Amino acid sequence: MSENTTYQYPSSDDLRDRIRFSSDTGHIWLDEQRMLLMHSEAMGSMRRELIESLGIERAKGILIRTGYKAGVEDAKLAKKMRPDASEKDQFLVGPQLHQLEGIVRVTPIRFEIDIKAKRFEMEIRWENSYESEVHQKAFGVAEQPVCWMEVGYASGYSTEFTGQSILFSEIACRACGEEYCTIVGKPVAEWDNPEELTKYYRSDSIVDQILDLRNEVTSLRSSLIESEVLDSHIIGKSKPFKKALGLLEKAVQGPVTVLLLGETGVGKELFARSLHRHSDRSEQAFIAVNCAAIPEDLLEAELFGVDKGAYTGAHQSREGRFERANNGTLFLDEIGDLSYSAQAKLLRVLQESELERVGGTKVVSVDVRVVAATHADLLEKVEKGEFRRDLFYRLNVFPISIPPLRERKIDIPLLIDSFIGHFKVKYHKDVKGISEHALSQLEEYQWPGNIRELENVIERGVLLCENGGKIEFQHLFAMVGTEPTAVASVDEKGQLKTVDKSVYNQFVDMFFEAQNNLFEIEETILREAVKRAQGNLSGAARTLGMTRPQLAYRLGKIEETE
Repeated sequence: MSENTTYQYPSSDDLRDRIRFSSDTGHIWLDEQRMLLMHSEAMGSMRRELIESLGIERAKGILIRTGYKAGVEDAKLAKKMRPDASEKDQFLVGPQLHQLEGIVRVTPIRFEIDIKAKRFEMEIRWENSYESEVHQKAFGVAEQPVCWMEVGYASGYSTEFTGQSILFSEIACRACGEEYCTIVGKPVAEWDNPEELTKYYRSDSIVDQILDLRNEVTSLRSSLIESEVLDSHIIGKSKPFKKALGLLEKAVQGPVTVLLLGETGVGKELFARSLHRHSDRSEQAFIAVNCAAIPEDLLEAELFGVDKGAYTGAHQSREGRFERANNGTLFLDEIGDLSYSAQAKLLRVLQESELERVGGTKVVSVDVRVVAATHADLLEKVEKGEFRRDLFYRLNVFPISIPPLRERKIDIPLLIDSFIGHFKVKYHKDVKGISEHALSQLEEYQWPGNIRELENVIERGVLLCENGGKIEFQHLFAMVGTEPTAVASVDEKGQLKTVDKSVYNQFVDMFFEAQNNLFEIEETILREAVKRAQGNLSGAARTLGMTRPQLAYRLGKIEETE
């Protein structure tokens, strides 16, 4: 690219179509990334307070680093948005996004990029920079360039995109009386004053140190409090969950029988195991039994053991779960499914600490702490005559109700981080986390399967996402089954237009009812798009939500089969 010639932008339709406004949920999305629409005056007010409170140098550093982070995030989207475009067209996603975001109008004057050869040089003209406007309103004409956040954005975007450290510097600024702002970017090593430029990208100001120390103290205080009871297996900070944990802490203090209540998948066995680990029985056995999973005619034998000859096939005596859990903890899950006969024997064990095996006459003494769990309403079962009242009162000495996931949504990001950490090790994948859009949808979902369902969804996400990437909503939807929220996008005139995705289901129903061939439908849609665009492949591609090279490739494959 020669000097003093502006670069022609590719169409920004592909970027504009990725902006979604959801008035129902209060979100604005750029692809999977949440965006904000704010008054420039509010940003100007924050800028003024930073400068007046911290001084111009520290305020400059904070704003540059804020812009740098925004640039890094946009760069992560760039190649995904234009996978088949040239390096220059891919790179220009950043300047075009900056314009769509209302920050500044960007015109590249000089532009050279070759990622493999590590060559990068760029000169950019900025017009209508919001930073220069708000700074000049607050402080008048400036002596030095003031578009700090935008410079940080350009540096962060270019560094992330190219894989090498790129720094931009503003050499002219409208706030200083110039006609427009101008910045120049190149690799750090090619600057004559790299130390002067890089110092603003280091979080070493006294303010940052104070904030870091405060966060560290808060973290230490939190870990000291939580380490008294909890362990790495128990995750949650919401009020309903912490209330349940507080009761668990009290139950640790003695051998009291505990009844865990909650829906399927809330983590009742996790609570039971944590209770055992922190009790004085932690060195002894922890035995778990799912009462609903064992056939009724075998349940008593499983729990209380069998003497030799008790029934056909009982060739030797066998200990039951109670004896195996002696001096330890027995976890009886889904206890509401116990037969009436088994309920009577269980009551005796709880009251007398002794049992008789099936077919036996000898009394066996046991010292077992029982932790029971159920998702059913035991009191309702008592009223219906399905559960013994005396056993209910014996189990209900210390009930702990574990809240469902929909009542502790603040814990969802913590649980997701934990599950991602586990599954990326299990599947040997580098997963950078979860996108904001996917996280938002998971927080909106009601989770009938609770934590167990969330764990399964995240496992699927880790498997399907790109290595080195983030889990996105498209990796989760088949498991979650959420309905898409009503959204609006931006048309070529800057107006909001409704995006009605309900018609997708109608189309799918029509497709299967007509028993059409998928490839014939695709060919028909592609050719119709080209026809409506009067042969203009770029226009047809925009209509279909794809790039021109993608459309040309698909049309070429169709022609090969003809």
